[in-house]
Amino acid sequence: MLNSDDIVIHVNGKPHKVQAAPDTPLLYVLRNELGLSSPHFGCGKEKCGACMVMIGAKASFSCKVPVSEIGEAQITTLEGLREEGRMHPVQQAFLEEQAAQCGYCSNGMIIATTALLWETPHPSDAQIRQALDGNLCRCGSHLRILRAVRRAETLLADILSGGVD
Repeated sequence: MLNSDDIVIHVNGKPHKVQAAPDTPLLYVLRNELGLSSPHFGCGKEKCGACMVMIGAKASFSCKVPVSEIGEAQITTLEGLREEGRMHPVQQAFLEEQAAQCGYCSNGMIIATTALLWETPHPSDAQIRQALDGNLCRCGSHLRILRAVRRAETLLADILSGGVD
């Protein structure tokens, strides 16, 4: 039985009953109640991208979204991108391009890239930069990150054309 503080959210393909005040940021529920470690606390002001998750097919900052506003939307975290034990092509591309030094920005960069390529399979350089603009990388891995986005684009195109498993 649900009490007034129980909220059901759908994360990585599964429903979860969570006990949280309606104004609790989604980030805190994901990390503290569900034990997911990929969305990080960064700035708490939607300025760094460390907390990014996908809500539906849109990359969103989870540090400010009240859990009560999620409704029936599907939430996908970095952990949820894996399928059948295999990395998502965007994750694979970031790994292959060594697009991280400290890795703190990787969560947001990968989530933002996944959302971008879902909506725009062949983005221009300007579209890539715009999609990643809300994600800060203090290590200076920007060129590797841009190469990873292009590699992910190619990997996804190969999969959609039936060229790669």
